[in-house]
Amino acid sequence: MNTSASEPILCIKNLQKSYGEFEVLRNLQLEVAAGSVHGLVGLNGSGKTTTLECVLGLQNHNGGSISILGREPEDLHLHQGRVVAIFDSPSLNPNLTVRQSLQHAALLCGQNNSRVVEMEALLGIDGFCHFKIRNLSLGNKRRASIAHGLIGNPEFVLLDEPFNGLDAGGVDDVLGLISTLNNEQGTTFLLSSHQLPYLEQVSSHFAILHEGEIVCSGSKAELLNQSDTILRIRTTDNAKTKALIAESSLASTVNQHDSEYLAITQLRAPAEQINQMLVERGIGVSEIIQQQASLDSLFRQLTDGESQ
Repeated sequence: MNTSASEPILCIKNLQKSYGEFEVLRNLQLEVAAGSVHGLVGLNGSGKTTTLECVLGLQNHNGGSISILGREPEDLHLHQGRVVAIFDSPSLNPNLTVRQSLQHAALLCGQNNSRVVEMEALLGIDGFCHFKIRNLSLGNKRRASIAHGLIGNPEFVLLDEPFNGLDAGGVDDVLGLISTLNNEQGTTFLLSSHQLPYLEQVSSHFAILHEGEIVCSGSKAELLNQSDTILRIRTTDNAKTKALIAESSLASTVNQHDSEYLAITQLRAPAEQINQMLVERGIGVSEIIQQQASLDSLFRQLTDGESQ
């Protein structure tokens, strides 16, 4: 790897992108540190794929700047394979076998056939290596695409929705491969996905993209420190409970989580004190659950509780 650990692999400043009058990205700021696995998480339609396309020069942006390994997107070809992007929709030649497709990639990257066999085994497609791409399942097409992209041992890998179409075993294979390449070879990853539980297993850093802006970014530990503990409570009178907690200043925010539960955040008192107050006021508490700070709870807070 040639990039200094002190220099970001990717640096985006004030990125703006519009389709006509519709603003997709606005003043987007993002840095990806060398040697990190950076999860870019957002709801569907939040601008994740557009961001990657601007980074790779596949889309022109309307404002701001992008530096990827010290170069602008239009000069990406000068990196000669140090940067690889693998998008959601597999785009390999459907008439080639898996082995032929990977051998062609190896030839272009100056790799030998042992690298092809290695990648087939790592992605669990060695049993399908003589199948034509068109005859593979969607999940195995995804595995073949990832193997194809990694043949040349790139320094920086951008994966768009890497878990789509994969079964549980395929997800485990991809997560294991990312961890192995990152830990053993220092490969940097930017993983764009709406599937936060998978990203949490492998990412060291996160950026939450919402409505075209990065609303939160940092290491996993830093983001967990920003997340609130949530108290989920079910009572005999949720409306009165909500009013009492607001009046008592025991918590800052009380929202109706669903038809049965209240979600209480920014607690200023322990759960047992809140429970005692409600019982003393004649309100029955049938269930009370304290959820510790998590990236999922932070994500929901920052995206107004919308479902992924």
